[in-house]
Amino acid sequence: MTRTTAPSKTGVAVEFDAITKAFGPVQVLHGVSFALPPGRVVGLLGENGAGKSTLMKILAGYESPTGGVLRTNGQPQAFRSSRDAEALGIVLIHQEFNLAEDLSVADNIFLGHEKKKGPFLDERAMQAEAAAALAQVGLRIDPATKVRRLIVAEKQLVEIAKAIARRARLLIMDEPTATLTPGETERLFRLIAQLRTDGVTIVYISHKLDEVERVTDEVVVMRDGRFVTRAATAEVTRHQMASLMVGREIADLYPPREPVPAGRAPALRVQGFDVPGWAQQAGFEVRPGEILGFAGLVGAGRTELFEGLLGLRPGRGQVELAGRAVQLRSPRDAARHGLTYLSEDRKGKGLHVAFGLRQNLTLMALDQYARPWLRPEAERAALDAAVKDYGIRTGSLDVRASSLSGGNQQKLALAKVLQPHPKVVVLDEPTRGVDVGAKRDIYFLIQRLAREGLAVIVISSELMELIGLAHHVAVMRAGRIVATLPADGLTEEQLIAHATGTAHADA
Repeated sequence: MTRTTAPSKTGVAVEFDAITKAFGPVQVLHGVSFALPPGRVVGLLGENGAGKSTLMKILAGYESPTGGVLRTNGQPQAFRSSRDAEALGIVLIHQEFNLAEDLSVADNIFLGHEKKKGPFLDERAMQAEAAAALAQVGLRIDPATKVRRLIVAEKQLVEIAKAIARRARLLIMDEPTATLTPGETERLFRLIAQLRTDGVTIVYISHKLDEVERVTDEVVVMRDGRFVTRAATAEVTRHQMASLMVGREIADLYPPREPVPAGRAPALRVQGFDVPGWAQQAGFEVRPGEILGFAGLVGAGRTELFEGLLGLRPGRGQVELAGRAVQLRSPRDAARHGLTYLSEDRKGKGLHVAFGLRQNLTLMALDQYARPWLRPEAERAALDAAVKDYGIRTGSLDVRASSLSGGNQQKLALAKVLQPHPKVVVLDEPTRGVDVGAKRDIYFLIQRLAREGLAVIVISSELMELIGLAHHVAVMRAGRIVATLPADGLTEEQLIAHATGTAHADA
């Protein structure tokens, strides 16, 4: 019987005792047993598909275990829903946003927990408490703002504020900094330190091992649905963490940089391109076999520039593909001209998660599979090939995309944008929310694409990713490309200086 007394003012102690979980014939958790002490920050590590998110959904009441016992503060629990868990102070901040786009920020923060004055909603109290929670996470917006008007980083901060407003005593953070700027990340770390001081138990799930090293007291490692080990964070290096996650030694993360073939004309040239409100007079070029990185702070206009180029936003300027001037009206039009784009919003714009793997893979290239009627056997063969080529881990080819882990969804999205056989591919945050093993796979895939003659553009908030992968890095600030720098000898400090406007004139 689930206990629903009010949460205590101390952290919540948790014990997983032989927890199993199966989705139909697919077993995803295999007898997981370990404890979480109260008032500590515990890093939960593992590759995509290791079972971390499923285990945390059981703890937060979103899933029920197939077997085993979950205990909180020594009491067995059988949560019927997330509301039961929240009644004990257990709150999950989702990796994928769980927000109602057409409601206000304040409405989202109190959705299902509305404050009332008599029979009526107490709008004034909810607005005031929402504003206080937003201030704690450093988000300076009107709580009455509709969520659909927010950028991705702001939505992430609203998710964190929602958990703060619910006075969590055990807070599960799943990739909380994936979309945040360095400044926003620092503020979050200060908030975590304050919550720990207040006795809140925090489970911190992240593939950014430098963050895990910095903010956690200890780490728990899972692999293939099983508990592997736990250790004090101070006793393990980042390299050891990565090796424990993947079950093997991690070699060099980035492939050796290969030279750009000489004498090739630009595959894509952009001059004087404007996206109203986001980008001004942008100009760059990328050649076959070249990897061009785009750096900049959140809000600098990188994503919006490319959305303008592909016809997703109003934009104007000169665009040439393979030396021919083009005006792209839509992503489908762009794909016909040899340019495809992988969105930073994997679930919102990259995949139709309610569709099957086959339907997602071929959606951008249906003309290859419908002549004139759709040929499912050809789609199936393409999916078989993609699963092998991109290392997509799935128990069955007939499942929906929603059943894949985040990293495997990303690999499917990559395979999808490569189906039309583009000459230029734009990858927006291609490794966001992806574990270190899958990151390495994606880095080597990107280099393989360049070696095969594609021009590759990588937009990333991870500066070391750009330095490790790209031949050149373009830096945007306030809607303008302020520098394009060769990656050889480039440092994070130089990129940050250009992104913030503090670089010397001769830098």
